[in-house]
Amino acid sequence: MKYTEELLATMYYRMYQARFFEEALKSSSVSEKINGVSHLSIGQEATAVGACMAMNEDDKIVMSFRNHAQAIASGMEIKGMMAEVMGRESGINGGLSGSAHLSDASVNNLGTSPAPGAGYPIACGAALTQQKQKTGQAVLCFGGDGTLDEGLFGESLNLAALWKLPVIFVIENNFFSGATAIEHHFAPKSVAALAAAYGVPAVTVDGNDVIAVHSAVTKARAKAASGEGPFVVEAQTYRLCGYDTNDLQLYRSVDEQKIWQQHDPINLFTETLIQDYQMDQSVLEQLKENATRSVNDALDYAENASDPSMNDALTPVYAK
Repeated sequence: MKYTEELLATMYYRMYQARFFEEALKSSSVSEKINGVSHLSIGQEATAVGACMAMNEDDKIVMSFRNHAQAIASGMEIKGMMAEVMGRESGINGGLSGSAHLSDASVNNLGTSPAPGAGYPIACGAALTQQKQKTGQAVLCFGGDGTLDEGLFGESLNLAALWKLPVIFVIENNFFSGATAIEHHFAPKSVAALAAAYGVPAVTVDGNDVIAVHSAVTKARAKAASGEGPFVVEAQTYRLCGYDTNDLQLYRSVDEQKIWQQHDPINLFTETLIQDYQMDQSVLEQLKENATRSVNDALDYAENASDPSMNDALTPVYAK
């Protein structure tokens, strides 16, 4: 696939948007501007952006609960996102969902759930709809390595394979389920080996390489949408932050974290754009500055927005 400068610039911009958005959330959580904790994915931006931008505009996306980068990558409006996470009335979901139930039908983002693995059967249902209605579209579903030992993952793989559903399961493997290393909770030799047990093809890619992720998901989408059935893409990455904003990360060594910091996906992509695509450093700096400004504007917008009224609490619960 030929990568245009426009596509590469959009990838770069969204990766920085996601990084700055979550850094702003981290600071806001520490200063108690946000109730509770936030589950961040700093360091995993390449997987989210590469996967989402490989999909067609009319395809559906189901996020994992570590979802901010995925939401931004899917095209969700950042001011509404920030207001939602802060529980404001002008949030995308009226301030009633927060991060845990974030969704936006206007960009075909079906949302997320705080329950690990809950998105897999939802994605199968969405994929079945595409199949029955013969839309030619596919569904992208994110999940973490911590969901691999959930029953929902196996059940969903089985159903998707049985019915040849047009769904791509992207596994963000950051090697930790909370504070538990993957070798202590996942028995199969690899994600591909588990997928193979259900007859589902799979590929493993460097999740910190946005081009590699984009290429893999593009190929997987073509197969799924053409009727070949589901596909699994394992993106091996690492979160350069805690499990949530209260996590002290005592279960990981400092040396391990330093090694992965040398593989920061944004730094790697910067080098790639300059060396392989001859993009000018000044253009990249401008994109970074634009991303910073967009997040600062969103933060200012959210902090000055109104809280929802108590009368709005039950509005989306009952159909009229």
